[in-house]
Amino acid sequence: MKYKAIICDLDGTLLNEHHTISEETKETIKKVVDSGVKFIIATGRHHNDAMTFKNMLGLDSFLITSNGAKVHDYNNKEIISHNIPASLAKELLNYKYNENLHKNVYLDEEWIAETPLEEALVFHKESGFHHVIAPFQSLVGKDITKFFFICDNEEHISELEQKLRKKFHEGLNITLSLGSCLEVMREGVSKASAIEEVLKEEGIDLKDTIAFGDGLNDLEMLSSVGKGFIMGNGSPRLKALLPENEVIKTNAENGVAKKLQELFL
Repeated sequence: MKYKAIICDLDGTLLNEHHTISEETKETIKKVVDSGVKFIIATGRHHNDAMTFKNMLGLDSFLITSNGAKVHDYNNKEIISHNIPASLAKELLNYKYNENLHKNVYLDEEWIAETPLEEALVFHKESGFHHVIAPFQSLVGKDITKFFFICDNEEHISELEQKLRKKFHEGLNITLSLGSCLEVMREGVSKASAIEEVLKEEGIDLKDTIAFGDGLNDLEMLSSVGKGFIMGNGSPRLKALLPENEVIKTNAENGVAKKLQELFL
């Protein structure tokens, strides 16, 4: 079957262990796109960050960011925005968090953190996108695109996940991108929901698409497309939830490029 579109996550998927796109992957994607197949990035990253990789690949396509909360068109114009409304965001901003958690939010154009986290900036060396330091209290009254919390102690992240699910049993979508990162968006927001809207614009049916991902924030996407591939380095929880999905090579092995070569070239 000749698929018409490819949807691909960035971190842990398209990006290698050095948080960039390998030459093999760039060359493979160019050949596939030149054959008439759409290649769409769908990431948890901020759009100002993800644009670096879209430009690196020379893509002429929509860009899905903040786990589906934002979609930008071919000309980088925002066409979809699903922020957490200020009334609900206020509760999250005022919540008493474990002091070991690194707290972050994406606003429409900015990444705000309460304290610096140099380790996180390693992921953004290609784009140079970085956080602005400000207290959460200064954000009360604003709509928030996405909250995310980082901690090396996965028990703390798991504990926060359980507590937030219990307290906010409606109004929010709570998911893990990595074992160390918990992400919170507006209810109904996911990569899958954004993909459906984008594919309508493109006139492409979901069954005619494939997708690549590695984290729990890719779950809906990988289970809704024609064929969803899980990276070899992907979340064990994701693999357990999608036992029928094919597991491919890791991001360090250029797994996306290898599979695209097999399917299209």
